[in-house]
Amino acid sequence: MEKRRKVANPLALAVLAELLAEPIHPYEMGRRLQAHGKDRSFKYNRGSLYMVVEQLRKAGFITEQQTVRDTQRPERTIYALTDDGRQEFYDWMRELVTTPRREYPQFGVALSLLSLLSPAEAAELLERRLVALSAEVGEINEAVRSALTSGVLWVFLIEEEYRLAALEAELGFVTQLIESLEQPDYVRAWQKIFGSRT
Repeated sequence: MEKRRKVANPLALAVLAELLAEPIHPYEMGRRLQAHGKDRSFKYNRGSLYMVVEQLRKAGFITEQQTVRDTQRPERTIYALTDDGRQEFYDWMRELVTTPRREYPQFGVALSLLSLLSPAEAAELLERRLVALSAEVGEINEAVRSALTSGVLWVFLIEEEYRLAALEAELGFVTQLIESLEQPDYVRAWQKIFGSRT
C-alpha cells in the first residue's frame, strides 16, 4: 500500500535529492534541475519550487542553514537536509522504484472515448500524434547522444532511456491502432452504431 507522505509533490523528491549533495538555496536548485534536464521529469516553476521548499521545511525534512547576501542579489536562504529528510528521501525512492503505481495519463482518457470519433478522423488525429511522437524520440535520442559524447555517465540519463522506451512502445501501439481503425469491418460496425449520431 502506498505510504501517505507529508509532502507528496514529486518536486519535493527532487529538492531532497539536490540537498543530498550539499546545502544550497532554491534558486540554485532550480538552476541545477534545468541544467541537468531534470525539469523534464519534474513539473515546476519558480513559485512552485519555493512553495515545496517551504512545505519541506515545515515538515522538518530541511532546515534553514544560513542567509547570505551579496551586493548584487537579494538575500538568499541556504537550506540543508535534516536526518528526517534524508530518511524520507530514501524511503520514498525505495517505494517509487519497487511499487508500480496506477497513473492516469490524458492519452488514456482519449483512448477510452476514441470510439466516439469517426474512424477516419481518429486515424487522421493519430497520424498527427505519430509525427509528434517521432519528433520527440528524435530530440531525446539527440540529447542522449550529446550527453554521452560529453562524458555523462549513462545512469544519469536513465529517465530519458525510460521515456524513449515508453515513446517507442506508444509509437508501435498507435501505428497498430491506426491500422485497426482503417479495417473495413470496424468502419462498417462504427457506421452502424454511431453513424446516425454524427
